[in-house]
Amino acid sequence: MSLAGKVAIVTGSGRGLGLAYAQELARQGAAVVINDVDEQVAGEAVATITGAGGKAVAVVAPVGSTETAQQLVKTAVESFGGLDILVTNAGVLRDKSLLKMTDEDFDLVINVHLRGTFTCVREAYAYFKENKVAGRIITIGSPTGQRGNFGQTNYAAAKAGIVGMVRTWALEMKRAGVTANAIIPVAATAMTKTVPFFQKAVEADERGEAMPDFFRKDLGFGTADDVAGLVAFLASDAAAKVTGQAIGVGGDRLQLWSHPEAVATEYKDGGWSYEELVERFDDLFGERLQSVGEEFPELPAELQPEAAGAK
Repeated sequence: MSLAGKVAIVTGSGRGLGLAYAQELARQGAAVVINDVDEQVAGEAVATITGAGGKAVAVVAPVGSTETAQQLVKTAVESFGGLDILVTNAGVLRDKSLLKMTDEDFDLVINVHLRGTFTCVREAYAYFKENKVAGRIITIGSPTGQRGNFGQTNYAAAKAGIVGMVRTWALEMKRAGVTANAIIPVAATAMTKTVPFFQKAVEADERGEAMPDFFRKDLGFGTADDVAGLVAFLASDAAAKVTGQAIGVGGDRLQLWSHPEAVATEYKDGGWSYEELVERFDDLFGERLQSVGEEFPELPAELQPEAAGAK
């Protein structure tokens, strides 16, 4: 087993993607600290791992605070003797268009996703550095953070921020031999279940059937288990040279996302005045402006949502 003797923390791992990550890490030999806000859900997640012969304990606490981050690391060390892997998966959604989004909607999503990632990584890295552990930091991004999405100001900001932190951490942690990467998963979860575009795929998954190839291949949309293999790989010694990357995975598709780069550059002696920009901007950049949002191919007729008002 590639992770035998390793210890991992997976936040938000009571169900869904987080549980799939935790189960795969355990299957590869790691002892796992499960985290959820629901004690029963966390206990059931632990049972799925220990029942299969693995090692797991639970920390029931909301991610975001330094106190929870400290509790997670302390539990890993006290229960299993150390820490090697951190997967920051915990998240919530409060989707609303900008004018309907409240301060509370914004703050909650930022606190769990962005601050929760920051506090947990800071605590784990402190342990790695003090104990000379070549640890693995695996964070969770989203296509929304890469491209934007209507009604997700808070979520887009958090997920884009996570990838930005990963690039910075890759620089800061290099000397310590610690890697930091972001996964961009696309999978059937409670978060995607309500999206009509993915209805047929999610329904197939719930029936235990294979998803149609259109979803798995054309959209790169699959199951939670399709993502878990990448988590285990990035946690392993085989990925020791992979750091600072955003890697997309879903269905049958694996993607390496680019870092932001300038797509066009122009110079003018003396700089660019307002008048010069008014006169020349469209000619210089008009045809090279970047698109926003994800662009999906049209659903085949047989995969269209069945509900009359679902489109």
